[in-house]
Parts: sequence; structure tokens; C-alpha cells
Amino acid sequence: MTEKSFFAGFGGQGIVSLGQIWVYCAMKEGKNVTFFPFYGAEKRGGVARASVIVSDGDIASPLVTTPDSALVMNGESLPICEGILKDRGLMVINTSLVKEKPHRDNIKVVELEASGLAEKIGNLRFANMVALGAMAKLTGALALTEIEEILQNFFSPDKHRFIPKNVEAIRIGFDAV
Repeated sequence: MTEKSFFAGFGGQGIVSLGQIWVYCAMKEGKNVTFFPFYGAEKRGGVARASVIVSDGDIASPLVTTPDSALVMNGESLPICEGILKDRGLMVINTSLVKEKPHRDNIKVVELEASGLAEKIGNLRFANMVALGAMAKLTGALALTEIEEILQNFFSPDKHRFIPKNVEAIRIGFDAV
């Protein structure tokens, strides 16, 4: 199994953190990974992207030029993701912020109200974790069996109080699709 994924949104949505947690989960599950973040110079609101590969075998190239799956967290990211996603690829769209539909008819589109679901559990900032849960289920790339331990290692101790809400958000995203 090899899954090439591309996550896109704006700064402040936790796109890079999503990518990091994605690969930490995969490593914990014994898989090989690559991770390339990209973000604009702005502190918040600029471009944020992460490309990741998760594989049971060797990874020939760390670049994700034609992803198997794409996560679209804001409207500006839709054309980018639509342009690079492979034929019959999976596109998960955060319908809370993305109002347009893709023009392509040769991809599988799953609508996920990631931001809206995050707000329902108390904070918009959990939208990336809602998306993580949905993407994990839809791609089958991650089992998420040790997510609490992974988050304990990922977050600094002063952020550990947010781990239960992050786990809840992941489960909500997993169950939403």
C-alpha cells in the first residue's frame, strides 16, 4: 500500500501540523513516510500545504506530484488540488469554507463540513483533526490505533490539555464519512 496525499488550506488551519501528525501515525504503525510542508511568509492566512507519502514498502521518490488523495480546506486550494489530483483520485472538501464544486468528473469527491464539526465540539481550530480522521478512514492509510500516545509526543506538555478534544475531533471526522 502506498498513499500519496496532498493537504491544502491557509495558514492557521493546522495544515502543516496535520501533515506532521499524519506521518507520525504512519511511522508508529511501522510504515515508511515522506513529508514536505510548504507555507507562505504570512503568520496566518497565507498559503499552507503539506504533501505526504505513506507506504508499506520503499518510497522511490519523496515528491508528490500526482496525489492519490487531496484535502481541500479552503476555496483558494480547490483549483490547485483539482489540477494535480490523479484520475479517480479522492478529494475531500471542507464544505464549511469551500462553496465551489470541482469541475472534474473523473475524481471521487467527499464533502466534509470540517470547520462546522470543529465548531460544534468547541473550537474551529480542531477542523484539521476532523479532516485527519476523515482522510484516515477514506484512504485506509492510517489505523489511528495509538492516536492519544502520538498526540502526547507531538504536543508540548502545556498543550496536553487539548488532547482529549483533538481525539474527539479525529473520531468525529472518522465517523462523518
